[in-house]
Amino acid sequence: MLGLRHFCFTLSLLFALTACQSTCKQGDAKLAQAALQPTAAEVKVMSYNIRHGEGTDGVFDLKRLADIIRSERPILVALQEVDSGTGRASGIEQDVQLAALTGMDSVVFGEAIPYMGGSYGDAVLSRWPIVDSDVFLLPAEPHHEKRVAVAVVVEVPQTGRRIRFVGTHLDHTSDPSDRIAQAQALNARLLPADMPTLLVGDLNAQPDSQPMKVLFDAGWQAADATHQPTFPSKDADLKIDWFLNQAGQGASLKDYQVLSEPIASDHCPIVATWVIEG
Repeated sequence: MLGLRHFCFTLSLLFALTACQSTCKQGDAKLAQAALQPTAAEVKVMSYNIRHGEGTDGVFDLKRLADIIRSERPILVALQEVDSGTGRASGIEQDVQLAALTGMDSVVFGEAIPYMGGSYGDAVLSRWPIVDSDVFLLPAEPHHEKRVAVAVVVEVPQTGRRIRFVGTHLDHTSDPSDRIAQAQALNARLLPADMPTLLVGDLNAQPDSQPMKVLFDAGWQAADATHQPTFPSKDADLKIDWFLNQAGQGASLKDYQVLSEPIASDHCPIVATWVIEG
């Protein structure tokens, strides 16, 4: 009887071990398969019109601006109204200085116009290495201030996928004709997109305006359906700063915020998380 019990116990143990090995193998296979599946990456992004470094208190303070940027820990930042080596900015290359102050070593500056012995335009800062960049002029009437767009391409470390981040600053005059032409030029230059593409910046255009219609009709989607106002930085009542994601590229925007910073600039900085599928 003892021998039979021992045999039954041994047989049960063998069955249990076999079942365990089978289950473990299935679990290992599922883990291996999951490891091969590309995962979504989250990229914190920011756009900020820094008003050539001068706050609403009349003080030039790049460290104040850098502290705001650094506190959000963005991967990519588009800056508008940047002075580089101008007399107004005491000869400081604000794009380079802000890159140093924020620890974002990769920077691309685009000159819109020469100004006071230097340049005035847009910049993009990146925490990741920039693998490609492009600065292109946007159309403007002869008597209007010229505008540019700064496009950078970076590689998502988690997946190796390349993404394109484009910062710009459209015409500010009451006549929308330049902004319409500039929106059309952006569509022509950036579309059809061959990678996830985000268009950001101070577009000087409100949600129901014709320039925004040109962009929306081309498939650009706003990060914020509620269109929270972004200007002026104190008691904002105009929505003119934007994150626009290109539809159909395996990317989306979430966690959009308008930050309250009433002194560092006359615009509110905006932040969001750009979710990139693997």
